[in-house]
Amino acid sequence: MNPSSTPSHRDILARLKPFFWPHKLPMLASIAAFILLSLTEPLIPYLLKVALDDGFLAQPSFPLWAVPLTLVALFFLRGLLSFIGTYLLHLGTSRSVLDLRNALSTALLKVDASVYAELPPGVVVSKVIHDPQNVANGLGGALLTLLRDGATAAALLAYLLWHNWQLTLLSMASVPLLAYWVKKLQKRIMTVGSATYEAQNRLAGIADDTTRAWRVIRTFDATDHERQRFHQQAKQVHRFHMKTIVASALMSPISQLASSIGLALVITLALYQAQTQGHTVGDFAAYVSALLLMVSKTRHLTDLSQPITAALVTARGCFQLFDAPVEKDDGSVTIHHANGNIVFDSVQLRYPGADRYALHGLSLHIQPETTVALVGGSGAGKSSVIHALLGFTTIEKGDIHIDGISIHDLRKADLRRQFAVVSQDIALFDASIADNVMYAAQANPNKLEACLRAAALWDYVQTLPEGIHTVIGINGAKLSGGQRQRLAIARALYKDAPIWLFDEATSALDNESEQAIQQALQQWHGKKTMVVIAHRLSTIRQADCIYVMEDGRVVERGNHDELNQRQGRYYHWLQLTERKAST
Repeated sequence: MNPSSTPSHRDILARLKPFFWPHKLPMLASIAAFILLSLTEPLIPYLLKVALDDGFLAQPSFPLWAVPLTLVALFFLRGLLSFIGTYLLHLGTSRSVLDLRNALSTALLKVDASVYAELPPGVVVSKVIHDPQNVANGLGGALLTLLRDGATAAALLAYLLWHNWQLTLLSMASVPLLAYWVKKLQKRIMTVGSATYEAQNRLAGIADDTTRAWRVIRTFDATDHERQRFHQQAKQVHRFHMKTIVASALMSPISQLASSIGLALVITLALYQAQTQGHTVGDFAAYVSALLLMVSKTRHLTDLSQPITAALVTARGCFQLFDAPVEKDDGSVTIHHANGNIVFDSVQLRYPGADRYALHGLSLHIQPETTVALVGGSGAGKSSVIHALLGFTTIEKGDIHIDGISIHDLRKADLRRQFAVVSQDIALFDASIADNVMYAAQANPNKLEACLRAAALWDYVQTLPEGIHTVIGINGAKLSGGQRQRLAIARALYKDAPIWLFDEATSALDNESEQAIQQALQQWHGKKTMVVIAHRLSTIRQADCIYVMEDGRVVERGNHDELNQRQGRYYHWLQLTERKAST
């Protein structure tokens, strides 16, 4: 982020207000409890004065039994008010954390597809789960200190002014010097804190890489490489963290030095007044004890800069998710159940940062209830056809029509409701087998069983102790590669959309499972519009039409027999594929 556009503390607090203000009642009650607590603080030096001036006389003005009773009652009241204030404050902040997390989760679900390519999953977890709690802990802890110590310091200051206003004003002579250094240190903490936050996010990204790609790391014998990469970034985080600690730690000695100057002047003048104006020992002890109590409280206040700054830096990181570009949905047309008539009309598509078109003037027509296969080499644009159909990318030129309606005119939800997708990049949820198959749909046990059978997964599920209620782990970690892909196929079958998109859907299956799925898909041949991307001949052989793609455009079209007889690109692609399969 450009420094000129870096939001101020006030801007960040203004954006946090909608999450904290709705829960103001427990926070206001907490403030009231701490104010009452602060009003009891001056009673301590006052009781000390009474004890010194009156308690040691032969005939004191109060009974001896009143001393323990007063002290116990005073500290019981203080403890009760401290508990109530702390509980109510954390009640309000915890509700604010809940609202902030929910808002961040909603924002994450609405961001443009390009954002997912820029944010590592580990950083997203930190922004949505950990950062809101860190913001609340930092600001809540600072507010707790401000209420508990700040209000007490104010009450003690009022007592000191009442007791001896000349000494009190003299004690404040060092305040301007203290304010100057605190402001400089706060600026330093803000700068270093921002660098620390970014470094921690990069470290989280490396840890996420290790978790996701551990098989690749071990296959390439890259353990030392990844360890070094992590250690270097962790060292950078440590370096920034220590710079923050140094700036924060300087707050205390600077405040103590400034306070000592005022305290030295006060004690000197107090002794002079005792010698010349007849002030008692009780007056001196009460004043000095109140002054020392106030100094200790204000010292805590100078330590507030670091947690507040860290919390605001973290909040600014959260807001990056709010400020991320949102997926555009300008469509207004609704469609409940498409016939499956799909037309690509001279579509041009280029991904951000790419120097060539993924789809370059692509034109093709997919008839309703037919099976179409897309074949071609890597980078030919096959998967881009799927992305364009689902509205995950922005078309530069041309248009795509479904049943004569431009996809730009369709609401995104209505557009995507027409498709059931099985991709080579399988995404499963840390839930049961049943929950994954019936994902976001109404439960139908009979339909669930039929889909699992069609995906050649039912027999395996019956061997599990918990059956369809077995939890499969993060992204199906407890399943094999083939089982994960079959489960994704079962989920697509359960959706029962009018258009099915299969992007290398059988790439990780054994021959027996693939044959079972081919037989199942044949049942819907002629009933659903199916777009299949595959390299296996068995998957595309029965397609009604095969489009051969190259450099983002169609170079041949026809069924298997027609293309094979022409001995063109499809024929040569087929020969190459068969040679690879035989070796």
